[in-house]
Amino acid sequence: MPRYEFRCRTCGDTFELSRPMAESSAPAACPAGHDDTVKLLSTVAVGGTASAAAPAPRPESEDPDKG
Repeated sequence: MPRYEFRCRTCGDTFELSRPMAESSAPAACPAGHDDTVKLLSTVAVGGTASAAAPAPRPESEDPDKG
């Protein structure tokens, strides 16, 4: 089951919850009982590297398919 990270806007606590993907956007109360929380983006979801940069597009004047 995926783990989701949340932060409480009231007390600033950061916590994780395991829940089904179907419930990923459901509200979550912090362990202290506050309801004003936000779901954080996972570093796994936003991190990563590319193995190679994409080639730059050629100008239309150099593209052999256009002409």
